[in-house]
Amino acid sequence: MTHTNGAPGDPPDGPRWPGTPREDMQALPREGTPASAYPGAPVPGHGGAPDAAAAPGYGLPATHREPRAEAFGSRLNWLRAAVLGANDGIVSTAGVVVGVAGATPSRAALLTAGLAGLLAGSMSMAAGEYVSVSTQRDAQRAALAAERRELREQPEEELAELAGLLRERGLSPEIAREAAEQLTRRDALRAHASEELGIDPDALTKPWHAAGASFLAFTAGALLPLLAIVLPPSSTRLAVTVLSVLAALALTGWSSARLGAAPVAPALLRTMGGGALAMAVTYAAGSLLHAAGVG
Repeated sequence: MTHTNGAPGDPPDGPRWPGTPREDMQALPREGTPASAYPGAPVPGHGGAPDAAAAPGYGLPATHREPRAEAFGSRLNWLRAAVLGANDGIVSTAGVVVGVAGATPSRAALLTAGLAGLLAGSMSMAAGEYVSVSTQRDAQRAALAAERRELREQPEEELAELAGLLRERGLSPEIAREAAEQLTRRDALRAHASEELGIDPDALTKPWHAAGASFLAFTAGALLPLLAIVLPPSSTRLAVTVLSVLAALALTGWSSARLGAAPVAPALLRTMGGGALAMAVTYAAGSLLHAAGVG
């Protein structure tokens, strides 16, 4: 990537990978770039490996440095998960209350069923997310422990492996070796974890955070159909609920499409169509139970 807002003659950003501090990567020039463009960068045959911190942003002001791509990706994933959790809360709770409405007009029954569906769904989402993220965190810790052991028992082999991975990124063998040595001296575990495993040791997944986010997102989505079915009078509650749910699903569909840079129309059709189908099926089931004398 090339800076478009820097001064004329500013060099392009050097190669970089997830989890590696920017100051480490600033010492890695691209092959074929004049050495003078990279103050402090290692130059084959000209005196070994300098301090990577001597090239702070290639001379660019701190305001010109770009945010970490992996941090932005993490925030985007959290936003997407929140939108999908809210979508689940809307659809599942709407299906429950609309189905009960097909069987009985009792506000107490609707409130009981809707509240039970909200609590069961939110707890299920939180528990599932906690188990899933805990498993991922355990795997990350095990991988880091194995990498730490390999660095302790066979440092030369690990250094050669890191240099090879850097060569695959486009660096020449000499510069790749210099860069691997610098990164190993700075923080060997971080360098190997980032390049080999795609893990930032300081940013492991947090199960309780994920569980709490899922619980809140589902609850926020589920409250809409619950309130829409119990607050209006019996003559309009079904219409109000259906219209409110479809409007909310349109919002979540639009949001998910925007977050994923995808076309909006297909996302709207999927979310609204799925919600409408769920409500139609559960209402039909409730109506059949009512016709059979249940409710």
